[in-house]
Amino acid sequence: METSTSTVTGVAADALGFRERDVSILLADLRGYTAMGNEHDGTTLIEVLDAFLAAMSDVVLAHGGTVDKFMGDAIMAVFGAPEPCTDHVRQALACAASMQIAMDALNATNEARGLPGIFCGVGVNTGRVMTGWLGSPRHREYCVVGDAVNLASRIESLSLRGQVLLGESTRAAAGDFALTGEVMQAYLKGQPGPVQVYELLAIPGLSLEISRRDLRRSHRVRVEMPFNYQVLEGKRVQDAVHQGIARDIGYQGILAELHLPLPPFSDIKLALDLSPLGYREVDVYGKVLHTSARNGHAMTAIEFTAVTVQNDLDIRQFVQMLLQGYPSERD
Repeated sequence: METSTSTVTGVAADALGFRERDVSILLADLRGYTAMGNEHDGTTLIEVLDAFLAAMSDVVLAHGGTVDKFMGDAIMAVFGAPEPCTDHVRQALACAASMQIAMDALNATNEARGLPGIFCGVGVNTGRVMTGWLGSPRHREYCVVGDAVNLASRIESLSLRGQVLLGESTRAAAGDFALTGEVMQAYLKGQPGPVQVYELLAIPGLSLEISRRDLRRSHRVRVEMPFNYQVLEGKRVQDAVHQGIARDIGYQGILAELHLPLPPFSDIKLALDLSPLGYREVDVYGKVLHTSARNGHAMTAIEFTAVTVQNDLDIRQFVQMLLQGYPSERD
């Protein structure tokens, strides 16, 4: 829904008690929770999820935020509503950093109870939204509606485990309150062009520092993408062209079934077709890391070793679009 409209579902916003507010929206989502279902029973999964949502809710409330809703294994919080607050950006950033720090304590507790470790990604965005109550006499909910909310969700979807990503508006409003990494160009569904996204590293004034986790990896997105590859002999690309099927793809590589099995450390040249999402075929070089059995198939992990700047950008855009479910039936 557009924040610039003066109606909500065809009814005057004023009549419903809606008003415009500048707020900061935070979303935190567990990474790999669905995959945990393959290794743990339902009781364990619920126990882990309940502990996560409870701990993150406590952090939100401690920083002056409002828990807007739980969405499966995610939590959405709002700063600056229902009660207005001029310091909502700093509150949201302190909360985001504290969430990642709190995950360490939560995992220590989980380990002591024999529960699996978990990680989350966090996204924060700031902007003008419509706030108010929606529903019927039987059930009404306080809602925060607008593009700023949608953008916060898109930004969160790109965050890796243990990471906090900020929208450009949040970064600008934070000033020297926040220490961030280099700007990243992200391509988000619903946005006409690239969006600048920043990683939150620390809040020096509050002595809050987010650990740079060695366990972070690029997102892996499931695909069924045929591709061609050629084997290198020394530095020479052999003429024979073989076929493979990529079963998942990330920024730095793919997991694939190869028509011609290859030993570890083999060098290959791949031709990846990214055209289904409007990109193009890209040629990259890769190295075979290992091959293992999965569901009766030999799956080969391939790391990209030589990628042009443009091809790297195309692959990242491709992965980002897949992460956001693009294209989807809702578009």
